[in-house]
Amino acid sequence: MKETYRPTDAVLPDQFLDLTRGRASTFFGDGCAAHVSLAHPVSGILLDALEGAGRDEGAVLHRGGVYLCMEGPQFSTKAESLLYRSWGVDVLGMTNATEAKLCREAEIAYASMALVTDYDCWHEEEGAVTVETILDVLRKNAGTANRVLASAVRRLDPSRPAPEHEALKYAVLTRREDVPEATRERLALLLERYWR
Repeated sequence: MKETYRPTDAVLPDQFLDLTRGRASTFFGDGCAAHVSLAHPVSGILLDALEGAGRDEGAVLHRGGVYLCMEGPQFSTKAESLLYRSWGVDVLGMTNATEAKLCREAEIAYASMALVTDYDCWHEEEGAVTVETILDVLRKNAGTANRVLASAVRRLDPSRPAPEHEALKYAVLTRREDVPEATRERLALLLERYWR
C-alpha cells in the first residue's frame, strides 16, 4: 500500500485492522465471556527474532506498520484500495488479524512476516493485480520466508517467557461454575490451569 514497499520486500507489521466479516475471531461466547488485550497484538520477542533473521538473510525488511485484513477472496476494488491508502495502512492481505486475535486468546505469542507481492490496484503505473503476477512473486517470497523463519527459530530462547503466554490470567469474566458444561469442556485446553 506504499511505494516504499516493493514486491519481494518483507514487512513485520505490529498493528492490524480487521475488516473481515465471516470468520470466527474468538474461542469465547456460549456462556463464557473473556476480554484479552490486543493493544499490542504482536510479540516483541518474535518481532526481534524475525527482524534479526531477516537482516542476516539479506531480506529487504521493514519493521512495524499496519496490516489491513480484508475478507477476500476477491482482490480490492480501486475505490477500496484508495480508501485503505488514505487510512495510512502499510500492507493489505486476507489473513493475520483474525489469527492474531485467536493466538492471543490461546496464549500463543504471535508475529507475522508479510511478504509484498504487488501494489494493489491503486498504483496505476503497475497495472492491475493478476493471479499470474502474484504467483511469480510468491515463489520468490517463499524462498525468503523459508530462510528467515529457519533463522528466526534458532534465535528464540525457549526458556524466556513471553507476556502473551498469560493473556487469559485476568481476562475471563465468567465464574467457572456459571459456564455451561459443554462450553467448559470446549475451553478446557485454554482455561483448565486457571480453573484448578
